[in-house]
Amino acid sequence: MLTEKEKQRYLRHILLDEIGEAGQLKLKQAKVLVIGAGGLGCPVLQYLAAAGVGKIGIIDDDLVESSNLQRQILFSEKNVGEPKVIAAKNRLQEMNSLIEIVAYNERLTAKNAYDLFSEYDIIVEGSDNFTTKYLTNDAAVLTEKPLVLGSIFKFDGQVSVFNYQNGPTYRCLFPEPGSAEEMPSCSEVGVLGILPGIIGNLQANEVLKIILGIGNVLSGKLLLFDVFEMQNKILPFSKNSDVVVTELKEINFSCGTGISESLSYEQYKSTPENYSLLDVRTAKERAIHNIGGFHIPLPELQKRYSELASEDNLLVYCASGVRSLEATSIIKAFFPEKKMHNLKGGLKAVKS
Repeated sequence: MLTEKEKQRYLRHILLDEIGEAGQLKLKQAKVLVIGAGGLGCPVLQYLAAAGVGKIGIIDDDLVESSNLQRQILFSEKNVGEPKVIAAKNRLQEMNSLIEIVAYNERLTAKNAYDLFSEYDIIVEGSDNFTTKYLTNDAAVLTEKPLVLGSIFKFDGQVSVFNYQNGPTYRCLFPEPGSAEEMPSCSEVGVLGILPGIIGNLQANEVLKIILGIGNVLSGKLLLFDVFEMQNKILPFSKNSDVVVTELKEINFSCGTGISESLSYEQYKSTPENYSLLDVRTAKERAIHNIGGFHIPLPELQKRYSELASEDNLLVYCASGVRSLEATSIIKAFFPEKKMHNLKGGLKAVKS
C-alpha cells in the first residue's frame, strides 16, 4: 500500500488514469539496476528516483572528474574525486528518502553480472564502452531481464529496449563487435552536454512504461536522435533466432562507435572489383585526396542512406577509421542484411 506521504508526493502520477494508485504501487515495488553513473546514468537515476521506483541499484567503479561536470548533472564540484556511485546515492537520497538506493562501487564483470541481475526486474545500460554493453546484454538474456540501452556520440543518440517479452536482443542488431584497434578511446570522442540528458530521459521513460505496462515500448525498434538537426527516426529490427547466448564473457576493448568487419587497404586492393567504396569525410578532405567511390559526409548519412540501397559489400572509409566505423553502424541500422566493411586505419594507413 502507499502511505499518505507517498500519495501526496506522487499525486501528479496518481491523477493520471493510466497510472493511478495501482500504478504508483507498481513503481514502489519495482527494482531497477542502472549500469553506469555517467552521462546517461545521471538523468536515468534522477528521474527514476523522482518517479518513486522503490529500489534502484547503481554499479560503477569510476571517480567523479571535473570533465564529467559538463554533462553528469548529479554531481557538483565538491564531488570531484569521490566514487560516482556514492556521490550519486547521496544526492538521490536527498531527492527522495522514500526509496532504497544501493551503490555497487565496482566494475560489472562476467563474475558478478549474473547474481547482480537476478536481484532486479529491469536493467538499464548507460556505459561508454562496448565491453559493458555486450556483457550487459548477455547477462540480461541469461537472467531473462528486459534491457533498456542507450548510447551517445557527439550529437547523436540511440535508445532501444532489448530482451523484452522474448523480443530481439542487442546481438540481434549487432551480433559481434569490431576489433579493438577500430575503437576510438574515450578521450577522442566529444559529446554535446545536453545529449545524454535527452537520451537518458528517454531511457527512463521506457523503464516506467515497462513497469506500468503502458504505452508502446521500444522493443524491436531503434530510436535515432540527432540533436544537431533536431531529427529522429525509429528503425525496426527483428529477432534473429540464430543468435544464442550460452555463457558470459568479457570483450576486451573500450569506447567505440559502431560494429563492422575490419578490412585492410591491402585486402581491398587484391580484389577491388568485389567492393563498393563509400567516403564519409568532408568535401574538403575528399578534394585533397580520395580513393574513389560514393561520397556521403557522415552528418548527411541518416538523410541520404537510401542512395546505398542497391549497393552491397560496402567498404567505408574516412581519415583514421573512426567516422567510417560510426557510419557502418548507421547503415547497418537501415540495412541489417547488407555486407559492409570498415577500412582499417582509414586513409592514414594507405601507403601512397
